[in-house]
Amino acid sequence: MIKVFHLMVLGVVGLMLQSCGIPELTIKNEDTHLPDRFKPGLSIQENTAKVKWRDFFDDPNLLSLIDIAVVNNKEVNIMMQRISVAENEIQSRKGAYLPFVNFGTGVGGDKIGKFTRLGAVEESLRLPNDQAFPTFLGDYQFGLFSTWEIDIWKKLRNSAQVAVLEYMASSEGKNFLITNLVAEVAHAYYELMALDNQLENLEQNIAIQQNGLEMVKQLQFYARATTLAVKRYEAEVAKNQGKRYEIKQQITVVENRINFLLGRVPQPIQRASTGFMDIKPKLIQAGIPSQLLQNRPDIRKAELELSAAKLNIEVARANFYPSFGIKAGIGFDAFALKYLINTPESLAAMVAGEVAAPLVNKNAIIAEYKNANAKQIQAAYEYEQSIINAYTEVANQLSNIDNLDKNYNLRRNQVDSLVQSIEVATQLFKSARTDYLDVLLTQRDALDAKRELIETKQKQIIAMVDIYKSLGGGWQ
Repeated sequence: MIKVFHLMVLGVVGLMLQSCGIPELTIKNEDTHLPDRFKPGLSIQENTAKVKWRDFFDDPNLLSLIDIAVVNNKEVNIMMQRISVAENEIQSRKGAYLPFVNFGTGVGGDKIGKFTRLGAVEESLRLPNDQAFPTFLGDYQFGLFSTWEIDIWKKLRNSAQVAVLEYMASSEGKNFLITNLVAEVAHAYYELMALDNQLENLEQNIAIQQNGLEMVKQLQFYARATTLAVKRYEAEVAKNQGKRYEIKQQITVVENRINFLLGRVPQPIQRASTGFMDIKPKLIQAGIPSQLLQNRPDIRKAELELSAAKLNIEVARANFYPSFGIKAGIGFDAFALKYLINTPESLAAMVAGEVAAPLVNKNAIIAEYKNANAKQIQAAYEYEQSIINAYTEVANQLSNIDNLDKNYNLRRNQVDSLVQSIEVATQLFKSARTDYLDVLLTQRDALDAKRELIETKQKQIIAMVDIYKSLGGGWQ
């Protein structure tokens, strides 16, 4: 017995030694270095990303839409099921390193040839009641059977921890999805308000041009204007009346986009567009770049995926080492049902230990190990990329906000000047001191300038939403 034990020990040592020929791999360490500030002179610890979206947006109609979207959006609900799958995977992997106990039963039988070793033995044996063995020998059994792989190298436990990290990454993926969803709903809502203002601006311009058309017709009656002037005004009015339906179609499309984000069929969207041009974008506190690592769900997701990839290398490495297992069973076994529960005659038990390690043709294990290493390097680069992308997004939006603010002030001055010039041009035309084209072109320029002013206001508000999202806000 001692010699057998020594042989087993030598065998295990030999298997462990041969498992030491593991390929050398390079682990990439991620670079998380970021500048101290987003731009010179800007270094504030306060960060708007920590503000909940219910407190960031103050339009009750928009808040109601976001509430519905977060609960009812189909993509969010799909992601919730993926998270549920990841959670179940944790339970599955945790159970892998615990003993498995099963109940089993079986029925069978066979006929042994008389002139065989087993047949000769049966001929020489007698049953307890001095009867001969039956020709067709049954086999009836039932009992408990257990298997257990001893997780010496932490392969199974590391695998379970990988599942935990992947579950956490899925949760961060859901947070990032909600961040984008909140921003998308806000984008579409403010675009809808801007289109309402564009339509109102167009209606006002059509009214001005219709008044101008009536004025030109009166002047034509008194031979102070030509038919050409009348036709040009009629054409301008018709052109803008046609644009009215283009804007209405755009409004329908945006409303349906919002309804899609809310996971419902098309229906009217409640909004209050009258005060759109008076909306003042919120003052955004960008904080410091390093806060992005904690605030951005996509960065935290990439970090967790990187941790899982690192641990997967250890799981793949454990495949090179011997695995240790124990099998055991206890139950009853007899060739006839009437003897099946006889104790102790029909009582059967089994216990065995096993050691197994890869010896020849380890190509699949080596490939899996190298793949785990490649995925770790890939995850490190993706983590770095997500950090750089986040920093770039914030820097771009900070610059965008400054430039849009200056742009808006200049365009507002342009609109004020053109609105005043319409009245001036109209009076000059009435007094025959200018041509009708000056009035028409001034009205056209004013319409375009108002349209661009509304678009700039929309861009200002969208930039406010985008930097809130870029800083990591919107999922709380």
